Amino acid sequence: MGTRSVRHSRASLAGLLAALLVSAGCFVGGVSEPSGPEPGADRPARSADPSVTRADGTTSVAEFADDVAAAQAVAERYWAARFRESGQRFQPIRRITPYQRSGEVSCGGQPLPRNNAVYCSQGDFIAYDVTWSVAAFRQVGDAFVFYLLGHEYAHGIQVRLGIRYDFTIQQELQADCMAGAYLGDSVRSGDLTLEDGDLEEFREGLAAVGDDPDQPWFAEGSHGTAEQRTDSFFRGYEQSLAVCGLG
Repeated sequence: MGTRSVRHSRASLAGLLAALLVSAGCFVGGVSEPSGPEPGADRPARSADPSVTRADGTTSVAEFADDVAAAQAVAERYWAARFRESGQRFQPIRRITPYQRSGEVSCGGQPLPRNNAVYCSQGDFIAYDVTWSVAAFRQVGDAFVFYLLGHEYAHGIQVRLGIRYDFTIQQELQADCMAGAYLGDSVRSGDLTLEDGDLEEFREGLAAVGDDPDQPWFAEGSHGTAEQRTDSFFRGYEQSLAVCGLG
């Protein structure tokens, strides 16, 4: 994504994305209405035109932090517009919290492990292991940041809309679809730019993601097969939220 691309081998991208997205945990549930700043307020601009975000593919820690802030700003603008279109008031997710040690951050009394990223409905925040995330950013590229933030932000939107399924896999595949819609719509609106090859890398990476073939689809924590996750993400990317089952 962006104007300065760091290219990675297909094998390393697929392998790391598989490790990332299979291991990432997602907490969903009830949440009280949070208070916070207006969407996109006090976010750092990433280009001469502050209304356009460009993920530029560099790999420094400072660039990673900048991409997290940019991805958050794009997500907040996107969902604020969708809520406004439906006549609803939008509340951004309260905070995005990095952590370094297992148990440093808890969700509902449950310590969060390393090598993870979650949305926690009890407290309305996204938390991520910063060491793990920076390593993934350097291996995969900045597209990883925008996808991961988009997926976890989608869980916060599910809570705000009162969406709760009987099975984890339903919640997760819908979040993949919503993340795809957020990215695709943001590209089409000009709020985010992609480089040649980014979608192909997403497709090959997502093709490597999926539950173990022996994992029952109805098991707690199931996220879906590689085919299901890829299909959900790209249906959202290509056709927007109308195909994500939001009602």
